[in-house]
Amino acid sequence: MAPIFTRMTKLGMVVIAASVFLTACESYKTGDPKKLTREENEDTDFSKRETIFGDGGFNLFGSDSDSGGGTSLGVNSFLWRASLETISFMPINTADAFGGVIITDWYSPPESPSERFKLNVYILGRTLRADGVKVSVFRQLRDRSGNWIDATVPDGTAPKVEDSILTKARMLRHQTLTAQ
Repeated sequence: MAPIFTRMTKLGMVVIAASVFLTACESYKTGDPKKLTREENEDTDFSKRETIFGDGGFNLFGSDSDSGGGTSLGVNSFLWRASLETISFMPINTADAFGGVIITDWYSPPESPSERFKLNVYILGRTLRADGVKVSVFRQLRDRSGNWIDATVPDGTAPKVEDSILTKARMLRHQTLTAQ
C-alpha cells in the first residue's frame, strides 16, 4: 500500500500546483490593468523612464562642458582618470567608478624590495575641488624572518599623492576645454 499512497500523493501535489498556477494566470489575464507589464500597457511613456546611469546614460570619460567633467559616473571623471594615471605604476586590486574607490595591491619599489606600499583612493564627489580626493597610504616592512610588519608612513605622503592627482585632474580638464 505504501507505493500506491506515494504515487497518489505525488499526483495530488502536481494537480494542486497546476491548479494554483492556472488560477494565478487566469486572474492575471482578466485582472486589474495595473498588473499589466510595460509591453502590454500602451500608456507607458518610455522616454520618462529612469535608468541606473542617470539622464545622460553611461559615458565613461564625460563629454559635458561643465566643471563636473560629465555626469554619468558617480564621481568626477577628471579626478577618476587622474587617480588611475597617477597610481598606474601600482597594481590595481579594486576600482569602482560609481562609488569612487580605487584600492591598490601591495607594491614594492625596485630600489627597496623590503618595503611595500598600498593605497586607497577615495573620490568624494562630482565636482573638481581640492577636497574632492582622499588618499590613505599603508606601509609595511619585511622583518628578518620574511614576515611583513606594519610601519608608519612618512608624514606628508598622502597629501603629496592627493596633490599629484589634483594637478593631473586640472591638466586633464584644461586639455578637454582647449580641445573643444
